This record gives sequence, structure tokens and C-alpha cells, in this order.
Amino acid sequence: MPGMIARAILLAGFLGVVPMLSATAQKLSAPAGTISEGAGMAGRFSVETIGSGCEVILIPGLASSREVWRELAASLQQTHRVHLVQVAGFAGEPAGANASGPVAAPAADALADWIAHEGLKAPAVIGHSLGGAMALMLAARHPGSASRVMVVDSLPFFGLRIDPSATVENMKPRAEAFRTAMLAASEEQRTETQATTLAGMIKQTAARPAVIAAALRSDRNTVANATYELMTTDLRPELGQITVPVTVVYAWDASYGFPGAAMDQVISHVYAGLPQVRFERIDDSLHFIMLDQPQRLTASVLAFLGG
Repeated sequence: MPGMIARAILLAGFLGVVPMLSATAQKLSAPAGTISEGAGMAGRFSVETIGSGCEVILIPGLASSREVWRELAASLQQTHRVHLVQVAGFAGEPAGANASGPVAAPAADALADWIAHEGLKAPAVIGHSLGGAMALMLAARHPGSASRVMVVDSLPFFGLRIDPSATVENMKPRAEAFRTAMLAASEEQRTETQATTLAGMIKQTAARPAVIAAALRSDRNTVANATYELMTTDLRPELGQITVPVTVVYAWDASYGFPGAAMDQVISHVYAGLPQVRFERIDDSLHFIMLDQPQRLTASVLAFLGG
């Protein structure tokens, strides 16, 4: 992966690890389904369930609300039973067990417990960004928990976004410095960072306020620790353990400054260890594909669920 391309992907906000903050936040819409906090969640997340039919689990990304999936869930609920996860500590959800230490890995373990406890049969799991990492962890570490996985604009090792030769060990000091800076940042600094980064993550300006609101409501420690965890977790050695089909959906936009074919090469390279994988690029979109290109993502998801 050429360094220039890696840096361009970083600037494009491919993961969106910087917390999204603003002084003008919009209230998120109220949940439309049943919220459950049953056994197996271990204080790691809650789940809103709507619709009926085949099981689908939707996991949002870092500092995001389940509301980013609302339009997709509305399209699916007539034929699917949709479970919208809200990770504890994000978007106003009490931090619970995510108040300290790793977030994604223990949440994925708790999700496997919840799937078993609820008796879900062969759920499809779709995750965005951090949620994509959770989906990969679930499939690799808990065989039988998912029948298929869709990863939306995510990487198996986010350290590669910073350094194409990254290893877990050489990323640790950088991740620690980044976590420290996140925790120490003033409100003004965070607001300035938000203004710089948000345009590289969501093209649709009307969709930005809700994402900003979710970040504003997120627990700072949880976000900082989750960022450290993602920067120092390399899932590539575990990809070979995933026995279910995986669809990798990723964004590309002309503003990235490099051709879509270069992005194709990067993605196929980092996911080379997956035994059953299909790639799909969605153009004219930044990191939040479900907000920038909702119809195209919905079509991709319907094909994924019917495949």
C-alpha cells in the first residue's frame, strides 16, 4: 500500500476516529422499537428490535448512534427482524462496562452471548467502522454466531491508515499519545477538529447535525479507549478463521485525490485473508455510506441478505 494512498485514505476520514463535536447539536429521534437489555449484554450495549422475519443485526461505529441505520432498518423491517445495537458509552448510552478498558472486543463477546441467549437463528451481521471490527471479531471468535457478515467502510487493522508498515507494537505509543491528546483536548480544540474532519466523513450536510449530536453525547473515556483499541488491534491473522461469507463495502469519492482502482487494491490487499469475500465499492460517498448513498447501500444490503 503506497504511503501516499494510505495518507490520502487517512485524510478522507475512512474510519472517523476523531470524536465529532459541535456546540450546536440536534436531538436524535426517539427509538421506534423495543429496547432490550437482557442477559449476556454485560453492560456493553442495548438493542432496539423492529420488524419480523429473518434476523439482521446492525452495529454503528465509533461515537455513533444506532440512528445512522434508521433508514436502512425501515427498508428491511417488513421482511426482516432488525436488531439495532447501541454500544454503551456512545450517543448518550450510559458507559456501563465500557467506562474503562477495551470496548469493541468485549462488546463482540457480549453480543455472541446475547445472540445465544435470545435464540437468534443464523443472524446476518452488518457493522460500520468500529461496528465492522466487532462483526469480524464475532465471526472469527464465535463460530456459529453469524451466518454472514457485511463490513461497511472498515479495516481489519486501522493502524494501516496511519502507517502502511504499521505493526501492533509500533502503533502502541502513537495510539497512547492520541488517546492522551483526545482526553486533554479543550472544547475549542475539539470543535476545531470537528470542523476540519466532518467534511471528510459525510458529504450530505443535512445529515451531519445528528452525527455531531451523537458524538457530543458520547463518553470521552469510552471513545478514547475504543480509539486506542482499534489502533492497536490487528485482525488480519484471524480472518482465515471466518467460515461465513463476508461482503466488504467501502466508499470512494473524487475528493480523496486518488483513483478508485487504487482504493480497490488497498481493500483487496488488507482483506486477502478472508476465505469467502466479496468486495463492493460505492462511489460518490465518504465514510458514512448509509447517509451519503442510502439507496445504493440498501440495494447492496438486500443483495447481501438474499445471496
